[in-house]
Amino acid sequence: MLSLALPSRIFVCTQPADMRRSFDGLAALVQQHLGCDPLSGDLFVFRSKRGDRVKLLWWNDDGYALWYKRLEKGTFPWPLPDGSRTPVGAYGLTLRPAELAMLLDGIELANVKRRPRYQRPA
Repeated sequence: MLSLALPSRIFVCTQPADMRRSFDGLAALVQQHLGCDPLSGDLFVFRSKRGDRVKLLWWNDDGYALWYKRLEKGTFPWPLPDGSRTPVGAYGLTLRPAELAMLLDGIELANVKRRPRYQRPA
């Protein structure tokens, strides 16, 4: 079994991505839509137009890693800009690792109730 530690920051692109894009194409979307550096070591999440496919892009010190999942039935619930998450660039949001796990498991984040926690002022 392969287990990897998640990066501390996770960004999700709210616009659908062309799933034919590979490493460099997704890295370009990171720069254009999110305004982030794809070589930062952060994790970037993209969804297909139909919503049944998702790709995760991550830079790991010496190269890109790409994770791709296609659902046989159903779609991935996708977070929308609603004020509960920090917007990033023109089409991005931040996610916590637990929220990413829920998203990949089919749980709608809009219906999840989260109790208030301390957050360091920006």
